[in-house]
Amino acid sequence: MPGKAAKDRVANRVRDKALRVMIAGGGTGGHVMPALAIGRALRDRYEAEVCLVGTARGLETRLAPEAGFRLELVRSGQWKNVSLMTRLRTMMDLPLGVLRCVALLREFQPQVVVGVGGYASGPAMIAALLLRIPTLAYEPNAVPGLTNRWLGRHVNAAAVNFAQTAPYFRGAEVTGVPVRPEIFAAAPRAEAVAEHHAPRLLVTAGSNGALIFNQTMPLIAKQLMEEVPGLTIVHQAGARQLESTRAAYAASGADAARWVVEAFLTDMPQQYAAADLVLARAGSTVAELCAAAKPSLLAPLATAADDHQRRNAEAMVAAGAAEMLLQKDVTAETLREALLGLLRDEPRRRAMAERARALAKPGALDRIAEMVLRLAG
Repeated sequence: MPGKAAKDRVANRVRDKALRVMIAGGGTGGHVMPALAIGRALRDRYEAEVCLVGTARGLETRLAPEAGFRLELVRSGQWKNVSLMTRLRTMMDLPLGVLRCVALLREFQPQVVVGVGGYASGPAMIAALLLRIPTLAYEPNAVPGLTNRWLGRHVNAAAVNFAQTAPYFRGAEVTGVPVRPEIFAAAPRAEAVAEHHAPRLLVTAGSNGALIFNQTMPLIAKQLMEEVPGLTIVHQAGARQLESTRAAYAASGADAARWVVEAFLTDMPQQYAAADLVLARAGSTVAELCAAAKPSLLAPLATAADDHQRRNAEAMVAAGAAEMLLQKDVTAETLREALLGLLRDEPRRRAMAERARALAKPGALDRIAEMVLRLAG
């Protein structure tokens, strides 16, 4: 009978034939959803073994196990827009997080580590660099987050969404953002866009909603419906503000048959397909707007790290795919005027839709997977 050492050598040779990838990051949907999309592509198309690394307070704690992925948790915290005490705690947690990731990497032995941004990305990417494991950074925003700016010159490659982001990284390729195929299928046909019909406004701001939309839209809903015949509104408010937002719409006197307020919209492909205009923030949603070829009014989150949402919105505006209203300028009157101008101008919306479509990158997931495979050799 072979001894334990011989068995281990055989097991290692078998293990080395499999593609193993660690994907680190998370926290918000803008980080978690791309991580899951990349992980699924590698697992389902290339039979890769995928391990996700996140933190205990991110969406990954629920979504990664639901998707069937192994999830490991590390300690890591925020650097930006937080108190001095929180930054000090993050500084103390960082070495512990790196040591934890070093142990995970030695146990899992991935050929590639992918950092998608978020709390856990930094410790995992630092650990991978220390162990000389090939690294791929994923950056969807026009301006990289703090972690990716620190590590950009040291990674082996980077997948970015905007051409102006590439200089921050070594080995960068403009791949675009992984977007579900169903979102691309929601893009309207040219003849359908041209048909005249009662418009629909979709209001969305991620899983938590946006307080400024929840407070301001009910103030102008009735007047918008009077000024735009047949207008309907679908509004995602987030769970915490669902009831107050519904109550505000009800108190506004707007026709209850023409508005819907939900905590979450789980059928986003269908919602995009039905929408004629989208009011949104400017995080990872901009990639979905392009994929679905939707004209939009963007109100970037003012407190987003490094003001990256404003930069994203500016890129969309420069391409003619969206209009922007800065959060500091949002009032009931300015929002009504901006929405009314677009809702009444079907040719303008049609042109914006075509320019959004031109920015879409339907092969993003394939290109990112190919980059991982190249790094893995």
